[in-house]
Amino acid sequence: MKHEDYLEKILKARVYDVAVESPLEPAALLSKRIGNRLLLKREDLQPVFSFKLRGAYNKMVNMTLAQRARGVITASAGNHAQGVALAAQRLGCRAVIVMPVTTPQIKVDAVAARGAEVVLAGDSYTDAYHHAMGVQRKLGLTFVHPYDDPAVIAGQGTIGMEILHQHPQPIDAIFVPVGGGGLIGGIAAYVKRLRPETKIIGVEPEDADAMDRSLKAGRRVVLDQVGLFADGVAVKQVGAETFRLARKYVDSVILVNTDEICAAIKDMFEDTRVVLEPAGALAIAGAKRWAERHGARRKTLVAIASGANTNFDRLQFIASQAEIGEHREAILAVTIPEEPGSFRKFCATLGPRNITEFNYRIADANEAHIFVGVAVRDREETRRLVKSLARQGLKTLDLSDNEMAKVHVRHMVGGRAPWSGDRSATREAAEQLYRFEFPERPGALMNFLQHIQGSWNISLFHYRSHGADHGRVLVGLQVPKAQHAALGKAIAKLGYPYIDETRNPAYRLFLG
Repeated sequence: MKHEDYLEKILKARVYDVAVESPLEPAALLSKRIGNRLLLKREDLQPVFSFKLRGAYNKMVNMTLAQRARGVITASAGNHAQGVALAAQRLGCRAVIVMPVTTPQIKVDAVAARGAEVVLAGDSYTDAYHHAMGVQRKLGLTFVHPYDDPAVIAGQGTIGMEILHQHPQPIDAIFVPVGGGGLIGGIAAYVKRLRPETKIIGVEPEDADAMDRSLKAGRRVVLDQVGLFADGVAVKQVGAETFRLARKYVDSVILVNTDEICAAIKDMFEDTRVVLEPAGALAIAGAKRWAERHGARRKTLVAIASGANTNFDRLQFIASQAEIGEHREAILAVTIPEEPGSFRKFCATLGPRNITEFNYRIADANEAHIFVGVAVRDREETRRLVKSLARQGLKTLDLSDNEMAKVHVRHMVGGRAPWSGDRSATREAAEQLYRFEFPERPGALMNFLQHIQGSWNISLFHYRSHGADHGRVLVGLQVPKAQHAALGKAIAKLGYPYIDETRNPAYRLFLG
């Protein structure tokens, strides 16, 4: 399909039967902080609190009467599902929605409330998609793809049309969240036709970077695993058509981490009093990182606030991580000598800074380890504080970017593995430490235990819920060296995302 064809398709897209022309609003507070003019495209204000109804309705309204009479089916992590359900309700046709079992309940309830039939299957969008295709063949329903369909892409592209209409002055860059690529494909196809000088920049989570990897490889890459925090973009492979468009018209992709996403949610709240979902705040986080990385000043930037369907119980985790994402909290591990006056020297070095967290653990007769959170203004202040502590002879490790330390260790300081038997046996069956993402569903723990042989003793287990679609679990296993390969195979067969943390310095300091 030619670029001009998309321009025509977008101009003719039928979206306004169900969608509104969302406002393009300045983020006054955040703009001042980052030194650029940041405008927010408020797709969170759509009737389903997401942009997804645009593409879904445009696809379905252009179907034949016979296709709609048979009914439709789709697979979705939530927002596309709501768009299809709303379109089916408006057009009077049957809709079957297959959603991953990890989908936040708020999205499941919203889909069911619009009369759609909800089927839960699989841990990810890819799993749900394969299940949906089986149901589609069996029942003869019409599949509505969430992103890899020209009609869906054109529907999402109306956002680009609105942006240029609402802001006729020059725009330096538009930041777009990327999952399967339908949104960025549609926006890029329109904007690059009329304003080729405007940069189109995709934003992905670091642990769900299918588009970034694909563009670098020159082919569509399939991810083995995807992080589920930003569930709306948790896609293992981008679409064929969306990848084609991205290769032609997307200038670059920037990656952000969970802390930065949480900070962007807070930024949005401070400017608008609205709480975005993690995927909905991706573009804001990307705009901030891009501006910092490039030293941008006085630029006009647009970020798509793409959705606000988040579970209430996520808010505690988001709030706790937002300060770290803004670099307003430093997480440090400080080793002090076990001698009179050393603790006072440590506190004096911290000065009048606010202490957000403090955990103390004696290591041996000679030294002790302190796990401390300190309020700071920015990353540079953290670096200065670490140097200041070092000048006082206090060995300091900055754990602000250490995920295991932030999620698990801070809640566990004070305990170490109680080894049984003689010391030679202890060395032979050394503790191996792994950080897992367990799907938040019944049976996830039992499935884990069934894959771990009974001869491997569980020496540490810490579960941390943060209101997302997966639980964060830290597991210690006593495994003889000769069985390390067997353990690796068992964990790989389990299929849960994991990271080997055995050599993590936070573990060695406080738990090992």
